[in-house]
Amino acid sequence: MTISDVASLAGVSIATVSKALNGKDNVRPDTRRRVLEAAEQLSFRPNALARNLLTGQSRTVGLLTSDSVGRFGIPVLLGAEDAFGAGEMAVVLCDARGDAIREQHHLRMLLSRRVDGLIVVGESTDPRPSISRELPIPVVYAYGPSDDPGDVSFTPDDVGGAVLAVRHLLATGRRRIAHVTGPTHYKAAADRAEGVRRALGEAGLEQAGETLYGAWSQRWGRQAAEMLLLTQPGLDAVFCGSDQIAAGFMEIARERGLRLPSDVAVIGYDNWEVLSAETRPLLTSVDPNLERLGHTAAQHLFAAIDGRAAPGVHSMPCRLVIRESTAPPAPA
Repeated sequence: MTISDVASLAGVSIATVSKALNGKDNVRPDTRRRVLEAAEQLSFRPNALARNLLTGQSRTVGLLTSDSVGRFGIPVLLGAEDAFGAGEMAVVLCDARGDAIREQHHLRMLLSRRVDGLIVVGESTDPRPSISRELPIPVVYAYGPSDDPGDVSFTPDDVGGAVLAVRHLLATGRRRIAHVTGPTHYKAAADRAEGVRRALGEAGLEQAGETLYGAWSQRWGRQAAEMLLLTQPGLDAVFCGSDQIAAGFMEIARERGLRLPSDVAVIGYDNWEVLSAETRPLLTSVDPNLERLGHTAAQHLFAAIDGRAAPGVHSMPCRLVIRESTAPPAPA
């Protein structure tokens, strides 16, 4: 069936059918209804290529990631792809693997395919160099924000996520709370440490010892546990900057004969279920909602393609997933 068949059945011109099917305003309601009924009766589906030529859009978007491991990038990509699928957009995925030359190659390829827009997914929440000025298409940055405040960026609210964690520990009666996190040069580590200070300050409490910075690893979690359990008597809770660190801390705490969570409550970050749903006890963790972040970034790319960009860095709220590692202390 062709557009001519629809026009003949509806008793209108081909141009009117095109306007009605593409949602143009200059079509009377009863005419639009006749066209839609005719199209449905004939099981007519518009030719995508022809429609794209008329609108000047390819209905294709690019997803460019630098997270070769995929630990954080994949959830963002899944959320974005879900939104693009709902919008009937085709997706071209490219992995730059942290290589600037490879990134430029992918950008040239995406432009040659006439993509309508691009989402750039970072490998961390550290700001990355903007590429928007070099491209003739809208760009939205997800997880890792652009260093240009005029760009559109979406990133997790790590300060707010840490505040959620500490408030939960306080609500369970914990008062001697320590913080172990990743390397000092990571923005995520600095933001989570700021959230700890803010939440404890609101409660009029001081942190148990200084924030301990190290690697995002279970090995560092074990080392930090050795230090804290030696230097911080009376410690009753630890907020860890990642689930890996938390798993390492819990391992040493059990070896030292501590009951979790009766003696020490533990919270992780990222809600990586490979760890959080397998630890003993199950790990309470802050979930940065990366699929939702990716979905929101994709929706804003749609808006940017339509000329309705929302510049700035938008912080997306995290949520706390409560499990067995933070149950209230047993009565004395």
